[in-house]
Amino acid sequence: MPILPAQGYLTVARVTRPHGVRGALRVQALTSTPQRMNALETIYLSRTPDRAETLRAYTVARCQHDKGDQWLIFLEGVESREAADQLRGQYVLVALQDAAPLAEDEIYLFQVIGLTVLTNEGVVLGRVVNVIETGANDVYVVHGERYGEVLIPAIESVVRRIDVENGVMHITPLPGLLPDS
Repeated sequence: MPILPAQGYLTVARVTRPHGVRGALRVQALTSTPQRMNALETIYLSRTPDRAETLRAYTVARCQHDKGDQWLIFLEGVESREAADQLRGQYVLVALQDAAPLAEDEIYLFQVIGLTVLTNEGVVLGRVVNVIETGANDVYVVHGERYGEVLIPAIESVVRRIDVENGVMHITPLPGLLPDS
């Protein structure tokens, strides 16, 4: 399930453990654009990424890629292994305005949660309650009164239009996707 960030923020990583003795944090990137970690100037740490009142701002002194989805972040004021260990398990957030810009036809994954799903014929399937991230494509989990739970593959031939502003996703169901199709 995508991590729902606090209003106005985007979750980009999670602190896994301290690194070394000088306060570095080893973090696991949770973003599709991890290379942007190098450009971070201010980050916000929180044990719960969905509540803005728990965020604490830190200035990034340095950030470097380690291996795979692992990065090392050095924060001003965090200068010992013990201080870094106190931040273990916390989420790394950035202000939405500091996040990587999206292409015109892109949205953040968390923005799909809560959208009302309609078929081409105007049948309401329900609301997106979860996103399952698979290797091939994401799958939107939709709960509604008419069909209960419906799994919608996030592929172009099915998901025709996502209108975040109006809270609607329009789909063309594959044969057999819905019980009466």
